[in-house]
Amino acid sequence: MRLPSTLLATLRTALRSRWAKPVLFLICLGPMAWLLRGIWLDDLGANPAEFLIRATGDWTLRVLCLVLAVTPLRVTLGMPELARLRRMLGLFTGFYACLHLMCYAWFDMGWDLSDITTDIAKRPFILVGFVGWLLLSVLSATSFNAAIRWLGAKRWQALHRAVYAVAALALLHFFWMRAAKKNFAEVAVYAAILGALLGWRLLRTYRARRTAQHQR
Repeated sequence: MRLPSTLLATLRTALRSRWAKPVLFLICLGPMAWLLRGIWLDDLGANPAEFLIRATGDWTLRVLCLVLAVTPLRVTLGMPELARLRRMLGLFTGFYACLHLMCYAWFDMGWDLSDITTDIAKRPFILVGFVGWLLLSVLSATSFNAAIRWLGAKRWQALHRAVYAVAALALLHFFWMRAAKKNFAEVAVYAAILGALLGWRLLRTYRARRTAQHQR
């Protein structure tokens, strides 16, 4: 799939611009600003605490989908400049995941570490969400150039493939959370999106291996 040459050239120029990252930064802060506005105006519904926990979790999943979409879009649209935005999107995924965990620890558990520990061990959907957060924290902490030099490119790439495990855990966390209300419509949407993004990678890997075998 290729975009019209004029549009492609315009988009590539915009992505190479020094303003691309600041603009993306502001866009990624948009959900946070929207939530703060809701808090300020007392416009978060009958249960603001539940709304904030759910909303921060939803935005974590959405930005994670964007992270995983970067490579397929970069390859299929012929826009290598998209790669320079992936790190920021990954860090914002971690940011919203931390907000999600903070809202849970604050509003549900009152910052009681003993209760939080017990709840994580007792409820599977909390446990998988917490494990996903731990993995995402490791990826965020090692997303910088210094970490790449320290780990070496191959080990760094192997470590950051854990983002696929994060996606699976996030989806399972969401599924179990919605299972209590038997509401799986949104789960199905995210499952389809993540399945398509991961399936694209598997198909690409398969084709690359077939090509390599034929060239031997």
